[in-house]
Amino acid sequence: MLEELTEQAKLAVEQVLDAAKLERGGLFVVGCSSSEVCGSKIGTNSSLETAQAVFAGIYPVLKERGIYLAAQCCEHLNRAIIIEREAAQKFGYEEVNVVPQPKAGGSFATTAYATFAQPVAVEEVHADAGMDIGGTLIGMHLKRVAVPSALQSTNWGGEPDFVHGRGQNLSAACGHTMMKANYEPAYWTRARCRGMHRALVF
Repeated sequence: MLEELTEQAKLAVEQVLDAAKLERGGLFVVGCSSSEVCGSKIGTNSSLETAQAVFAGIYPVLKERGIYLAAQCCEHLNRAIIIEREAAQKFGYEEVNVVPQPKAGGSFATTAYATFAQPVAVEEVHADAGMDIGGTLIGMHLKRVAVPSALQSTNWGGEPDFVHGRGQNLSAACGHTMMKANYEPAYWTRARCRGMHRALVF
C-alpha cells in the first residue's frame, strides 16, 4: 500500500512538472491530507506513514530537477508553508516561528520539516505550480492565474487536483479551465483566479 502510494505520487508529480514546464529554481507547492488519502475526512485521521510515502514519491523528483518544494500546513497553522531556508531567502519570504506536528500542521508538512536540510516556515508563497491532494486549498499559495492539468493517475485516497500557475492571461486560463469538466468551480475561485468564476459553469 505505502509503496504504491509512493509510486503514484512520483508519477503524478512528474506529469505536473512536464505539463507546467518548470525550470530549475522554481517553486512547487503541495498540500496533502493524509487523512483523505487513507479514506477519512480531512483533519480526522492524520497518518505520518502515509504522508511519508507520498513525500517519498514527490520530493526526490523535485530535488533532482532543482525545484523547491513548499509543503502546506493545515489550518491549525493557518496553512503556513514549510520550505528550505535557501528558498525563503531567494524569494524574499519572511520566516515565522512555528514547527508543524502531525495533528497541528499536518503529517506532510511535518515530514517536510524533518527532511529538509534547513526547514523554515513562512506565511505564504507564490508558487509556479502545485498539487492538491485531498482538498487542502493550495490556491492561496499559487500565482494568481492557475491552469488545471488533467493527469492519467489520480485515483488514490482523496482525489487530487493538480494545477500550475504560468502567468497566462485570464481569458486563455478561463477557456482552458472550462474544458476540464472534472474540476470543482469553487476550487478555481479559491485559487485566486479573480473573475474566472464568472466564466465557469456551476
